[in-house]
Amino acid sequence: MLENAVRLRRTPLSILDLVPVLEGGTASDGLRRSLDLVQHAQRWGYRRYWVAEHHGMPGIASSATAVVIGHLAAGTSTIRVGSGGIMLPNHAPMVIAEQFGTLESLFPGRIDLGLGRAPGTDRATMRALRRGPLLAGDEFPDLLSELQGYFRPDGADADEERVRAYPAAGLSVPIWLLGSSDFSARLAGEQGLPFAFASHFSPQYTLPALAIYRETFVPSEALEKPYAMLGVNVVIADTDEEAQRLATSLLQQFLGIVRGRPMRLQPPVAVKDMEMRMTPQESALWRQRQGTTFVGTKESVAEALEQFVAATGPDELIVNSAIYDHSARLHSYEQLAALGNMQAAR
Repeated sequence: MLENAVRLRRTPLSILDLVPVLEGGTASDGLRRSLDLVQHAQRWGYRRYWVAEHHGMPGIASSATAVVIGHLAAGTSTIRVGSGGIMLPNHAPMVIAEQFGTLESLFPGRIDLGLGRAPGTDRATMRALRRGPLLAGDEFPDLLSELQGYFRPDGADADEERVRAYPAAGLSVPIWLLGSSDFSARLAGEQGLPFAFASHFSPQYTLPALAIYRETFVPSEALEKPYAMLGVNVVIADTDEEAQRLATSLLQQFLGIVRGRPMRLQPPVAVKDMEMRMTPQESALWRQRQGTTFVGTKESVAEALEQFVAATGPDELIVNSAIYDHSARLHSYEQLAALGNMQAAR
């Protein structure tokens, strides 16, 4: 156990924020709460703070991801801020290069560009976003190569006309690949890029994806050795019972997605009430996610997280905490920071 605890203290912690819109609240409220959270996270010693691109989701206010990143970076001074991630097939690579080149110019050395290949939405919304033929998943490597080209010192892609994306040309914005399967794991390894795996909703593929990433890794200008970050859900409260109650908001969010009826983040309810609402199939899916969902007191979460870190060996953890009450959410992240001993380290 002591060795595991040392592993946890040595594992940097970061935050994944979906900028939740609460039932009865507005997107403006959610954005203000996220600014408050990132400012606390900076003081507590979190390494980075990422927001994710989702569309057509009434409970998520981070659809204009680059705009939200600018809002959060402007309200902080040292913490890295970035995308977890931008869904690259939804956009022209040049537009992403221009956006993140601008962000890097405004906030030098603090911007991360995490990329995913999923649409982050339904097919109808995907068509509305792309305004053209839908791209196949195997085109993602070509889109990535084009995007990388815009950041080269000459700012040119492979086109003979040497299209340039300013102010991206010559800037160093770390590019991460995100994934929940083996595709991005393999591509990140072959490209020598850092890799973030969505363990918080794909726990069963965590170890296979990590193995593929590490086995296929080729050193690059970006990295000399593999660097893997894993996503987890964490809810910490002063008692196990209170933590379980707070986590029913996450469970309601999960059920809304599974049932094809995404909703705003709901207030917590009694655990027994949630158990009665679920079908056997939904209960099985929820149990599957418990391997990367850590709910309880600081002590009980510490023990479970230590075992997870020992089993997977991540270089970093990125934590999602879908908690309805903002003060309870802050408390959970503060307690987690204490587990990582980050405040003492600073």
